[in-house]
Amino acid sequence: MTSLRRLTVGAAAVALLAVAAPAGADTGSTPPGRITVEVVGVNGSGCPQGTASVAAASDNTSFTVTYSDYLAQAGAGSGGTAFRKNCQLALRVHVPQGFTYAIARADYRGFAHLQRGAFGQERANYYFQGEAQTARTTHQFNGPHSDNWQASDRTEYSDLVWAPCGEERNLNVNTELRVYAGTSNPQALSFMSMDSTDGSVSTVYHFEWKECTAA
Repeated sequence: MTSLRRLTVGAAAVALLAVAAPAGADTGSTPPGRITVEVVGVNGSGCPQGTASVAAASDNTSFTVTYSDYLAQAGAGSGGTAFRKNCQLALRVHVPQGFTYAIARADYRGFAHLQRGAFGQERANYYFQGEAQTARTTHQFNGPHSDNWQASDRTEYSDLVWAPCGEERNLNVNTELRVYAGTSNPQALSFMSMDSTDGSVSTVYHFEWKECTAA
């Protein structure tokens, strides 16, 4: 688990969708002032201590996670658990009283080198502490492939999972990479990463905001 880190996230400007707002919420407002996000826990084989960093996007509508040692591989004697790597982030988002948020979209990026017959998978889900987990999405990439990869998870407004109004709950963000040799040459290496040596490849989580109203 890393030491606490705090970053500043500005109020997000949200375009209203043509759907009815849930009871007790006003989607016509965004939070005033500054929003803070604490990273209260980082755990997993894909993000050893000191290899994951979090920063606010310049437009203040999202936060990014950058990894430096997140790679799964198979073949060429990899063995063991090298085929699967995962990371869980526990985040505490502090918002002004009377507001809440959800994650509307998540963009995942990395690089994959997959032999013919091999395949890799990126899996992810996120949920609030004490709430049921959201469905885990899976994106598969088949070999032969040796290039950057990208996947996005977008949630329809009516299906967004909101942080409970008036409560502070950790937002748990889980990701996972898997690589399977499949029918490829077992002596040939296949790998898939969600990292970047220059910090230019990041996972991006986009906020959606709403205002809570008195019951």
